[in-house]
Amino acid sequence: MTADPMTPLYADAALLVFDKPGGLLAVPGRGEAKQDCLSARVQASYPDALVVHRLDMATSGLMLLARGAAMQRQLSMLFAAREVTKRYVAVVAGRLEAPQEEWGSIDLPIAVDWSKRPLRVVDHERGKPSVTRWRVLAFDAVTQTTRVELEPVTGRSHQLRLHLQAIGHPILGDALYAPLEAQAVAERLLLHACMLSFRHPLTGAEVAFESAPGF
Repeated sequence: MTADPMTPLYADAALLVFDKPGGLLAVPGRGEAKQDCLSARVQASYPDALVVHRLDMATSGLMLLARGAAMQRQLSMLFAAREVTKRYVAVVAGRLEAPQEEWGSIDLPIAVDWSKRPLRVVDHERGKPSVTRWRVLAFDAVTQTTRVELEPVTGRSHQLRLHLQAIGHPILGDALYAPLEAQAVAERLLLHACMLSFRHPLTGAEVAFESAPGF
C-alpha cells in the first residue's frame, strides 16, 4: 500500500523535482515490504512520472523525474553526457584538510564487491573510473567532524560513500562503509543531495534547484 503522495518542489510539462527524505527508497525493491518508494508516491499524483536517476535509500535530497518516456530519454542523455551538475552536502569523521585549490579530487576506480553485494570496493584492476570533487565547508572542533560539499563527476553506485571512506573520512551514520564509531554518531546517513543544475529539455534555459540539508 502506497503512502501519501508527495508535493513537488517544481513541476512543469517536462519534469518534476522532489525532495526525497532519507530512509525512503527511490524505486520499488524486491518484496511486498519494499513497494513504498518515491516513484510510487509521485505516480499517485503524476501517472506519467518516470525515474531519471536514483539516490540511495539512506540519502536525502533532490531527485529529478521525467514526464513521459520522451522526456525520460532526453534527461537520461543529459546525465549520460555529464551535462547535469549534482552537488551534495555531507558530514564526515575527522578533520579533512582543505586542499590548496578550493576543490580537491578523489580519483579511485570502483567495482562491485561480489562477495559482499551490494557493496562496492575500490579496485584498481577491475574498477570503473570514478571521480569525486570536494571542498571543505566547515570543521567542528568539538565533534571532530568536517562538513563538506561533494560533486560526483561520475555516477557510480555508492561512489560518494566509498570515496570518502577510502580517504579515511567516512560519512557519519553510514551503515555500509563507516566503522561502528562513525555509524553511531548519527541516527541517519549525513548525506544530502543539495543542488541539481542542467539545461531544460524544452526551453533550453539553464535551470538550478536547491535543497538545504536537515543536519
